[in-house]
Amino acid sequence: MTLLCILLLSFLSTLVSAHKITVEASTKECFFEDLHQHDQMTITYQVGEGGHLDIDFWLTDPEGDVLAKQIRQSTGSTSITAEKDGRYEYCFSNQMSTMADKQVSFNVHGIIYIPEEADIVAPVEREIRSLAIGLLAVKDEQEYIVVRERRHRDTAESTNDRVKWWSVLQAVVLFSVVAWQVYYLKSFFEVKRII
Repeated sequence: MTLLCILLLSFLSTLVSAHKITVEASTKECFFEDLHQHDQMTITYQVGEGGHLDIDFWLTDPEGDVLAKQIRQSTGSTSITAEKDGRYEYCFSNQMSTMADKQVSFNVHGIIYIPEEADIVAPVEREIRSLAIGLLAVKDEQEYIVVRERRHRDTAESTNDRVKWWSVLQAVVLFSVVAWQVYYLKSFFEVKRII
């Protein structure tokens, strides 16, 4: 029974893949998944670094029809159920940017459709599948939190740096004004003699 559980978990882990790619400026990166009718696929993505943290995303069916399209989004999620067998393609495009490369983290989840006539799944196997799906959801959420924390840390460090330099500028201006005032007031108390 434990061998069956291990095999089932290893099988479920092959259905999920997490990727981190860099989409260079003025380019696009495309990937594909071969699906059968009634298979389900979910793609979630988040831009972690680069430019305005936005990217174009689209998903097409085997005939080239666009199933989902998201323009200039920093995060997104798309779920489909395959209507026909074939190769489904999804692309991340950075063609709107001419200088900034974008780093994109994305996950692809797939659920293989098993017809009703298939063997009945034991309750333990059903629970294992449910736990595996829950673990994958937790893993995705952790990856999202890591990317979000990195982005917020960068923002905080940038703000801290700006505040530091603004304080230095204020100190320089303050000492300059003090020096000028001392010089100016000193000139009032000097006695000017004409010979």
